[in-house]
This record gives sequence, structure tokens and C-alpha cells, in this order.
Amino acid sequence: MAAGETQLYAKVFNKLRGRSVPSLLEPLLGMGFPAHTALKALAATGRKTVEEASDWLHSHCNDPSLNDPIPQEYALFLCPTGSLLEKLQEFWRESKRQCAKNRAHEVFPHITLCDFFTCEDQKVECLYEALKRAGDRVLGTFPAAVPLVLHSSISYLGFFVSDGPADIIREFAVMFASEASSLADCTVKPCTKQLHLTLAHKFYPHHQRTLEQLARAIPLGHSCQWTAALYSRDMRFVHYQTLRVLYQYNPQNVDELMLSPGDHVFVDPTQQEEASEGWVIGTSQWTGCRGFLPENYTERVSECDTWVKHRTYTFSLAADLSSRKDGEASGRRNGEPHPPPTSWSVCSLQSLQATAARKSILVVRHGERLDQIFGKSWLQQCSTLDGRYYRPDLNFPRSLPRRSCGIKDFENDPPLSSCGIFQSRMAGEALLDSGISVTCVFTSPALRCVQTAKHILEELKLEKKIKIRVEPGIFEWTKWEAGKNTLTLMTLEELKEANFNVSMDYRPAFPLASLLPAESYQDFVHRCAVSMGQIVSACPQDAGVTLIVGHGSALDSCTRPLLQLPPRDCADFAQLVRKMQQHTHCDEGRCLQTLATARGRGRAAPLWRSVCEPLALCLSSRAREGPFSGDVLLRRK
Repeated sequence: MAAGETQLYAKVFNKLRGRSVPSLLEPLLGMGFPAHTALKALAATGRKTVEEASDWLHSHCNDPSLNDPIPQEYALFLCPTGSLLEKLQEFWRESKRQCAKNRAHEVFPHITLCDFFTCEDQKVECLYEALKRAGDRVLGTFPAAVPLVLHSSISYLGFFVSDGPADIIREFAVMFASEASSLADCTVKPCTKQLHLTLAHKFYPHHQRTLEQLARAIPLGHSCQWTAALYSRDMRFVHYQTLRVLYQYNPQNVDELMLSPGDHVFVDPTQQEEASEGWVIGTSQWTGCRGFLPENYTERVSECDTWVKHRTYTFSLAADLSSRKDGEASGRRNGEPHPPPTSWSVCSLQSLQATAARKSILVVRHGERLDQIFGKSWLQQCSTLDGRYYRPDLNFPRSLPRRSCGIKDFENDPPLSSCGIFQSRMAGEALLDSGISVTCVFTSPALRCVQTAKHILEELKLEKKIKIRVEPGIFEWTKWEAGKNTLTLMTLEELKEANFNVSMDYRPAFPLASLLPAESYQDFVHRCAVSMGQIVSACPQDAGVTLIVGHGSALDSCTRPLLQLPPRDCADFAQLVRKMQQHTHCDEGRCLQTLATARGRGRAAPLWRSVCEPLALCLSSRAREGPFSGDVLLRRK
């Protein structure tokens, strides 16, 4: 550091040390951290505890930007609490479920009081003082109730604050801006226009009526404590995508990023040319390091998930105003960090736990299929002129089961490749190691699905004990079987003859003959939902894990009915399945620990296991990365 900067931080340290409140900076300096990095850590963690700041500094020891004088950006919001917040969060969830995600879902319910502004790390405590002073000045006149009026347009839905109370709230925002400018030397722009609480923004026009109905169901008559909350964010990643890490990942190459569950990664969508398919380049929030990471180890989240709450000032409606004006009491209540309100009630958690305990469902995607690797002409590559099979490549299986119409029927019902068989066995081995008890098995009638189920059961040592129940109702969307007038799938008798231990007594929800070509998307999701209902009801309560082997689309079409979620939009569903074909895609869930890593050419593809219930598992592969690269993923539903 330059001599001038050292003197500046020394002055700040002496000023903070002279306060009556014990300084958080002094213990960090005593640990040997430089003043400028210690202040940076305190600002990045909300100046809550020395332990959090110390952990931040240790985790950022390899951060190349640690010594850069980059301040945080701050903003002040007026946030509802109590029953109103719960109703707004319920609206958030229901509007997202019924009308898909819109811009309002990116941030929590709030009224913006000022735009984001920067503040030097050594002056952050002055912002807290500015918040307290402004709150104390309007405390006696702050409205006992903030009247909200619903406003709706073709692209916006929200509550406007009535003029009288809005004037007082704007006065509070102006006072905070003035105090922040005086104490912290910050340029703060208060919001002086129409104050509003956004419910939905940038939504599809045909969803307007549904959103209005949901908004009118929000009760506004209850009293509510409003809290002025000061948040900060890293100004470098404002326009980046924010990903949350789901699973642990240990780098296999020096340019890869270490991932820990719960960490956030910032990704610039415009700078991904160097990343190969299924990988992205991002910067870890926890370590500040940048590198490659497997995209399927993360999920997309909102930017505000990485914001840090610093201090709050609560305008209490229940407390006596005269006692609230007492400086000591106000100092204890306001200006201190408060834990964020929980979005789950105890009853909701108990209901979720009870549901998970009743049934355990494991949904599995089949392993790598031959036509996925060798293209549509794969059958011509392995058949002689007289229709006999031979093995032209080691990734072809050693033999094919006999079919009544000969080898040509495999063209539209391809088997697993050698790599797909390996993946299936690895999945079974992972289940065996985890101690999961499989008691029922259902599978799509596609040969690749039946084969996957067989190899999993063989690794579980259950191939003789459990019969495979073939359920045509969970077969792939037949629209994707374009150009095929009839589905050429193996019959139960042919499967039995080929040594597949299939059940001849099971009566499926949809017989094989009911699968019509080019069915509509509505018919497809209805078929899957009905089939899942029969599958769940066919297995007794507390009977271990029910294994369902289907297609990539089954991870969505067969699990959403179990979660009581409506079907996705058709376009979103098609996009999701395309991602699954490229790499393992995890839309919802948590994974607990790493099983292994299958190495191919270039980067490694992850294999995962988890011990949780209910479960969903995905098998896929990336042919471009080599014959033995693939993903196995278990996720909580």
C-alpha cells in the first residue's frame, strides 16, 4: 500500500477505536490482516461478526482482486414483514407456478427508497448512522398503516402507495440521502416518484387476468411492520447470471473452479466462447477465483440471492412511540442486523417431511443408446446383407436379443451401447453402496430402458428377486417418433425369451397398443400423470424405493405430477429435454456427496450419488468427450 493509503486507514482505525461500540476492525488487525482488506471483508459480510469477516478473508486468500479498491454498491428498501410478507411470498410462488417466472421474481417484495450507490469500505458504518438518524426523525409521523392500491397494466402489476403516507416515506428517503451524503460522503439518489411494490413485471399479456385474480386475494387490511433495510451487492457482477452450486466438485485441471454446495457463481453470458459444451466460465462469490465449472452442478437463481443485508430500521406499529424515541432503546432495536424472515411455516415443513417419508420414488433416465453415438445409420454399420448382426466397434454390444421381425426392428428401438451398459451398472453400484433398498421396478417398454433396469438390478443382486413391470404409459412423447406409423417395441414374450425378468401379470395403465403416433403434448403429459398415479398406488406404503426407468423427458413429465405441479409450457419442456440430451440437467433438488468421476477425453464428466428420499436419477453421456464419459445424478424431489 502507498504511504497515503496507510495514513488514511490509520485515521479510520483510530476513529473507529474511539467509538463507544467495540470496533470489529481491531481484532482483524490483531490477526495480521491489512487494514484495507479487513475493511473490505467487513463490508462484504455486512459488518456482523469478526468470525464472518475472518472466514471471508481466509476463503479469499487466492482472490486476484482482493487488493483492488472496488467498493460495494448499496441500496435502501422498505420491506413488509409478518402476515403481509407471507401473503406476498405466497403470491410469488403461485404466480410463478401458474404464469411462469417474470421480472418481479428476481427480487424479494419491497418498495425502493433509493437507487444503488457506492460507499467506501471505511465509511460503511456512517451509512448505519445515517439510517438511524433518518428513521428517528420520521418515527413519530410514520403512518400507522401504509395503504396500498392495486394497479395493473399490460406489462406491470403492483401496489401503489397513497399520496399522504407516500410523502412521509419519501421524506424518510430524502433524509437518509442527506445524512449519507454528510456522514459517508456518498451520492445517494432518493426515489421521489410514485412509490410502488411490484408484484409482476414483463409477463405474458395473456397472464394478466390470472395475475390480477391472485393479487386481489392478498389481504391488505392487516397491520404490518415495515422495515427499512440496507443491502449491498458486488458492483462487478450486476449484469451477470447468478448460479447456485448444488454439488461438491473438486477440480481435475488447474483452470477449473472448486465448487462447494451453497456457493454462488457469477457468469458473464457474453464471455463463454472458450468453454466447451456443458461447461461455463464463472467467478466464485465465496473465493473470488475464476475458472471453468460443469454447468449441471449448478442451478440458476436470482441476483438478490447474493445481496448482503447490513442494517434495518423497523417502524413498529405495536410499540409505544414515546418509548421508541428513547435513544438507547432505539439503538438496541434499530441499526442492528436482523435475521431474514423465513418463508416456510412449521406446518409446511412437517407436511413436506411426512410426504417424503411415505413414498420413495427413484426416476432414472436410460443409459447411452447406440443411435446417439453412431447416428441414424447405426444399424447399417452392424448388419450384414443377410440381416445378421456383427460388432464393428467395441462400443456396440456383444449381441442383440432376438426379435420376431428380425434385426430391422431395432432401428426405431435401439439398444444400449457398451458405454450405456457400463453407466447402468455404475448406477446400480452407486445404489448398492448407498444402502438404498429397491423393492419395485417399473420401466418404459423401450429396449434401452428395460436393459438399464436389468443392469441396475444385477448390480443390486436383485435380478432374480424383483420382476420388471413394463409400463407403456411412461414411454417417450410419440411426437418425437416422427415418420413412424407404428411403434416397433419388443413384446413381453420377446423380452422374456431374451432373459429379461419381466412381470407377465402386471396390468399397465396404458397398453402398448394405445400408444398412438404424433400424440399432442397435452395427451402425453396426461398419459404420464395417469401412469405415475397407478405406479404409486401399485406399491404399498413404506415398501422401500420404487425404481422407475424412463427417458430424459421422464425427469420432468413423471416427477411434476408427484410434486403436484402443472405441466411445463410445451416450448420450455422441449428446451429442457434438449439440455438433458447435451448434459445432465438438474432442475430442482440437492445432492449430498460425490461418488466418482468418469474420465474421458478432455474434461471429466461427474458421477454423483445421494442418500435421500424421494429420489430422481439421470443417466446421460456426451459422445464428443469420449466413449466412457457420462453423468449419473441423484437428486431430491
